[in-house]
Order: sequence, then C-alpha cells, then structure tokens
Amino acid sequence: MQISPQLKNRFKNSKNILALTGAGISAESGVPTFRGKEGLWKQYRAEDLATPQAFRKDPKLVWEWYLWRMELISTKSPNPAHFALAELEKKRSDFYLITQNVDGLHKKSGSEKVMEIHGNIFRNRCISCAHFYDSDLSKLKISIECANCGNLVRPDVLWFGESYDTELLNQAVSLAERSELALVIGSSGAVGIPVELARIAKENGAFVIEINLDPSGYSRYADLFLQGKAGEILPEIVSYFV
Repeated sequence: MQISPQLKNRFKNSKNILALTGAGISAESGVPTFRGKEGLWKQYRAEDLATPQAFRKDPKLVWEWYLWRMELISTKSPNPAHFALAELEKKRSDFYLITQNVDGLHKKSGSEKVMEIHGNIFRNRCISCAHFYDSDLSKLKISIECANCGNLVRPDVLWFGESYDTELLNQAVSLAERSELALVIGSSGAVGIPVELARIAKENGAFVIEINLDPSGYSRYADLFLQGKAGEILPEIVSYFV
C-alpha cells in the first residue's frame, strides 16, 4: 500500500483521532455479520429476534439465539486490525474508539477506551431494576431471573426499535465534533448513528478515511477510501503514528 508523505504527516500531526468500527472488522475474525444469509438462525432473521417485542413474546427463544451467538463469539479471537487499534491507543492518549460491535473483541485485544455504543453481548441487565450481570457461559440459563428483583434479565445490547443511551450518544457526538482524523473501519453504513458521526466529524473539519472491502454508506463522507482487509491495512497505518 502506497502512503503519501502528506498522509504520513497527517497521521503524525492530527489531534483527537477517532475510529468507528463495524461488523467488517470482526468478520475478519470469523464473527458472522448477521446480514443476508448469515443473519438466519433456524428460520429466524436477526430482525425477528433482536427486538423488545420478541423478548416479551418469547424470552426463551431470544435467549436461545443469544446463547448460540455468545458461544460462537467466545471461540473467536481478535485479529491484526483489533490489535493495531489497541496499539494506537497506547501510542496516542487522544485516540478514541467507538464500535457498533457487541462481541467484545476490542477489549479482548487490549483496547481500554472503547465506547460500545450498541452494548456488549457478554453483559446482561434486568429489564426492571437495571441490575447488571456479566455472562458466565458455563452457568448461564435461558431466561434467567434477576437476583435483585426476580424479573427477567436480557442481553445488554441495543435492539431494533430502541433508542441510544443519551449520555453515550452525547459523548460520541462530542468526540466526532472534536476529531481531526476519523477512521471508519468495516461498516456497511446501514446503521444511521455511525454514519451521522462520520458526517459530524467531516463537517467539523476532520479528515475521514474509510477502510472497507467495498464502498459503503460512509463513502460519500470519506476524503480517502482504502479498499481491502482492515487486518492488512491498519497495522501499516498505525506504524506511522507517533
């Protein structure tokens, strides 16, 4: 990959670096994107199960699906793209990472300043008292009851039809507004808020780089599109940061 001297200087001199990651970065670790045929479980689509309505109607079915996903994801490991972003965090105190992914692979790779804007599949919360639980796959039971109030515990992830946490969203917007360099990695651009964050960063003067296998909904905001695997492109890019 050819990196121009001007781009290398931008990597060195930019302040407040923001990375936005989507399903594509985890797909390189073998995590299904849950789009198209990959989204089917038994005869169900993700859109059929990842909703408050589905959980109210049949919490056992929804938990069966999430247990299957959790067991699958627990067998996956971070890839070079995850590790490159963890390395960038060590290099730069003004680096921030916002991910749409719920698989926890960024934290597993060593990243600490991660905003999981869609939640984490290995963290659960009570639907009534909001008590939080970390998942232990060896002990987790379907439709577990909250030890605090006896109500149902659900995965702590954002479902279709739900609103973003206001505090998290405000933090994300603030990071986008302040960023001078934004890296958009492995996202289809199908989800509105991450596209909006890229637009906000661009409108506030950030240089936006998209890294993806194919053009996406982000591409119209990108100053530079790098086509290929994030696991091959990011390690080289991160090597130019100081």
